Amino acid sequence: MTTETATAPHNSSEMPARRRQVLEFLLDNLVWLILIVVLAVFSVSIDQFLQIGIFINILQNSTFIGIIAVGLSLTLIAGHMDLSIESVMALAAMVVALTFGTGGAGGALALEPAWLAFPVSLLMALAVGAIVGTINGVLVVRLSINAFIVTLASFIWARGLVVALSGGRSVYGLPDSMRVMAVDQIYGIPLLAWMLILVYIVFAFILAKTPFGRHLMMIGGNEVATYRAGIKVGAIVTATFILSGMLAGFAGWLLASRTAGATANLGIGMLFQAFAAVVIGGVSLKGGQGRLSGVFAGVLLLSSIQTAINVMGMPPHYTQMIQGGLVLAAVLLDTMKNTIRRRYL
Repeated sequence: MTTETATAPHNSSEMPARRRQVLEFLLDNLVWLILIVVLAVFSVSIDQFLQIGIFINILQNSTFIGIIAVGLSLTLIAGHMDLSIESVMALAAMVVALTFGTGGAGGALALEPAWLAFPVSLLMALAVGAIVGTINGVLVVRLSINAFIVTLASFIWARGLVVALSGGRSVYGLPDSMRVMAVDQIYGIPLLAWMLILVYIVFAFILAKTPFGRHLMMIGGNEVATYRAGIKVGAIVTATFILSGMLAGFAGWLLASRTAGATANLGIGMLFQAFAAVVIGGVSLKGGQGRLSGVFAGVLLLSSIQTAINVMGMPPHYTQMIQGGLVLAAVLLDTMKNTIRRRYL
C-alpha cells in the first residue's frame, strides 16, 4: 500500500514529461516523416523509382537550392530576409565564367599551373557574394532599411548586372580543374552532393553549438532584449547577410562547374524553391526558430517531387503547382505546430 502511494505520483509525473518529449520530437521532425511517406509512396506507385541512382540524383539536384536555402534560413532566423540569393548565385557564376570561360563571352584567363583556376575561381565567387552581402547588411543595419526592400533591390540590380556583364550571351568552356566538382565522385556519390551535406553539417553545428548561432536565435526572438543584454546585434546581423551572400556565391561557383559555364537566366526560379524548402523545413517567418535539419528535409522533399514528375513524364508546370501547394500547407502546418506548442508544451 505504501509502495503504491509512493510510486503512483512518480509515474504520473513521468508520463506527461515523456509524452511532451515525444510530441516535441514529432513536431520538430514532422517534415522528415512526410519525406519518408512521400518516398515510400513514390517507390510503390512509380516504376523504376526505387533505385540507388534515383536517390543519388535527388541528392545531387538538391545541391544549389539547398545551399542558398541555408543562407535564407540564417537571415530568417535572425528576423530578416534575403531575397537576393538567386541573383547573387547567378552573378558569381557569371563572373567566374566570364573570367575563365573559353567560349562565348568568356575571357579565357589561363593560369599556370592550371589547377590554380580552382581556388582562384572559388575565391572570386565567394568575394562576389561577400560584397553583395555586405551591401545588404550595411543598408539594413546602418540605415535601418527594411531587409525585404533592400534584398529585393539587390535581387533586381544583381540580375541586371549579370545581363550587362555578359551582354546577354552565354559563356562556356570552363577549365577541367573547375569541372572536378561536377564530374568526380566519392564512394559513388557526386562531389556536389558531398558539398551540400558538408554545408548543412557545418552550419547546423554553428547554429546549435556556437555563441553566434545562439545569438542569432535570440536576435530573431527578441532583438531589443538581445541588444540590452549587451550582444552586438548589428554586427551579427551584418555577418549573417555576408554569410548568406557567400553561400550564394559558393552555390554559383558549383552551378558554373555543373553547367561548364553560365547564361544570363541562370538559376531563375531557384529563390522561390529555396523559400519553399525553408518554410516547409520549419523555419519561422517571424524569426528566432528553425533547424537546418528540417530545411534539408524540405529541400529533399521538393527535389523528390520534381524527380518523380520527371520520371512519370509529366509537364514541368505540375512541379510549380505542387510546390505552391506545399508552401501554403507548410504555413498552415507551422501555425498548427505553434498552437500545439502553446497549449501542450
